[in-house]
Amino acid sequence: MLVWTLFAMGCGAGKDIEDTWPVEKLYRNARDAMLGGNYTKAEEYYEKLEARAPFGAYGQQVLLDSAYVKYKTEKTDAAIETCKRFVQLYPQHKYVDYAYYLHGLADYQRGRGLAMRLLDLDLSQRDPGSYRAAFQSFSELVTRFPQSRYTADARQRMLYLRNLLAEHEIEVAHYYMRRNAFVAAANRARYLIDHYPRTPSVPEALAVMARSYRALQLEELANDALRVLRLNYPGHRQIAEIERIRLKE
Repeated sequence: MLVWTLFAMGCGAGKDIEDTWPVEKLYRNARDAMLGGNYTKAEEYYEKLEARAPFGAYGQQVLLDSAYVKYKTEKTDAAIETCKRFVQLYPQHKYVDYAYYLHGLADYQRGRGLAMRLLDLDLSQRDPGSYRAAFQSFSELVTRFPQSRYTADARQRMLYLRNLLAEHEIEVAHYYMRRNAFVAAANRARYLIDHYPRTPSVPEALAVMARSYRALQLEELANDALRVLRLNYPGHRQIAEIERIRLKE
């Protein structure tokens, strides 16, 4: 009897009890863990489910849930890849709109980064690659699924990201201004106006253009930028300063 007990224990060594559960039980426990906020445990269960039943009755939902718990545990790269895989495998699925939405959320989270959230740094000064990717994911959702329950929220996030991307462009323009790279500063400001019109950064971009063109002695371009700034934003703080520069000259 002792020999048999030791033999049985040896056969089970290194094997989690969850590995003996039927798929249905494993899925129920994964969902319960996820809905209860225990995302780390849920991720363990979903990984087992992906390995055991990738294309079964639960396969599609497991993939979506797995992407969500990866997002919640801040494994953003893995969450994004899982969302992409879901879209590729199930482009006609009734919840594919959610995959696009979650993809956008994960891109945005990746852009912020843990240090950014803790230190409350200016997001506009970060590399905007992830924010552009998030904007693209939300844009695809809005275009492909205008009636989706996630579309309204995606639109709001797109507005925020658009403003953030415009702020990044003005930060870069200011960087060039500080280094007297006036051509680069003016071009960056023009890019902002062309690609992010009607954002709060537009008046500052016009001011950068006016100052840059004035420094380059391109008076006609400087006066055009100043005229547009004065016409559309008559109270802007830099109008008087730019006028004084002209008077000194």
